Amino acid sequence: MRRALTGAVLTMALLAVASPAALAHPLGNFSVNHLTKVRVSADRVDVLYILDQAEIPTFQERDEPRSQVLAAKRAEITRGLQLKVNGREAALVPAAAGELRHLKGQGGLLTTRLELSLSASVEDPRRVELSDRTFPDRVGWKAIVAQPGEGTAVRTDAPSGDPTRGLRRYPGDLLDSPLDRRSASFTVEPGDGSLVAPRAEGDRMVTTRDASGQGFAGLFDDAASGQGVLVLLLLAALGWGALHALSPGHGKAMVAAYLIGTRGTARHAVGLGVTVTITHTLGVFALGLVTLLLSQYILPEDLYPWLTLVSGLLVVCIGAGVLRSRIRGRGHSHSHHHHDHTVSRRSLIGMGAAAGLIPCPSALVVLLGAIAQHEVALGLLLIVAFSVGLAATLTGLGLLVVYARRILPRLRMDGRLAAMLPAASALAIVVVGCVLTAQAVPGVV
Repeated sequence: MRRALTGAVLTMALLAVASPAALAHPLGNFSVNHLTKVRVSADRVDVLYILDQAEIPTFQERDEPRSQVLAAKRAEITRGLQLKVNGREAALVPAAAGELRHLKGQGGLLTTRLELSLSASVEDPRRVELSDRTFPDRVGWKAIVAQPGEGTAVRTDAPSGDPTRGLRRYPGDLLDSPLDRRSASFTVEPGDGSLVAPRAEGDRMVTTRDASGQGFAGLFDDAASGQGVLVLLLLAALGWGALHALSPGHGKAMVAAYLIGTRGTARHAVGLGVTVTITHTLGVFALGLVTLLLSQYILPEDLYPWLTLVSGLLVVCIGAGVLRSRIRGRGHSHSHHHHDHTVSRRSLIGMGAAAGLIPCPSALVVLLGAIAQHEVALGLLLIVAFSVGLAATLTGLGLLVVYARRILPRLRMDGRLAAMLPAASALAIVVVGCVLTAQAVPGVV
């Protein structure tokens, strides 16, 4: 009996030593970590408080109802965050109930994650001071991060960067001496949304600007605040998507080469545009769900190399199929025409999916911003309009290629050169696919 007991104890000790350190909370099972993001605007101060509570503190709350835990933490945060504007105290009021989640931790235990948005109405802010006195006796990461506001020019020594990505990943070189910033002051002047602050603690000062109102991401802010007309916003999103398609990497060369290689018609060009619209819209929605529901397991930016790899391989397969049909059908006019039509139909959806498979990050930002502001329907409409604009440019390019090809017989072009053009276009599709695949491989290895 004694030997068995000793063996069990040694086995448990060995398992404890051999278990991967990654299973434990990086800052210890007792840690209570919190991050406060601050935005100083001309008429308000917005604060996002993020709490990451390790296994042991979470276990101590196991018998308390979820609503009671949330209420207690809201009270702790509201009481512990002290805001002063121009030397006077300003009340930070929670904007919503807060999002409380329990995530898997070490040994089958859970950890706690809470995100709570607070806001204070202000008038003519000149100096803003924030003190974070929440959970004062608990060890852990404590940080205050500055973000650009609206209508202000802010200067602070609080960093603008967050190495933890919202307390999701802790940098290994800082675990021995975790950040412990509990206060920050901000000098405020009227401005255009600029922020002068170090990227990290102790770094040199750099200037960043408020991204709202810039490009497509700014459309949602205008809509949420009631500015403008819905139709005008949708038209703006449509136009921005159309312009965005002109930037590198959105399948223009693939679409043109595909329609030339398959001798596509105007109907094929329109069908290609519709497929791009549907694929891109669904891609943004899917990536948004990943960001909201699976962010603790995988980051959206980690998916982009995989999407690029899938898109590249898909293009290679389509290009190889078109090239094979060009070679086989050479010299057999009747069978060539029939096979060409079949290839176009089979590969049309694949090519459209490849062109729209990689969602635009700007569209993802709009979707997440819409969800955060409870304007989901508007965000979805803007994304659909953006995708339609993106596809409209590709469709227009496709129609241009189709009708330009009809003009070629009227030109005095060498017959052999004209006959080789579809095969050369199919080869170009393969090359583009190989380039996309090669670009994606380093990101997934």
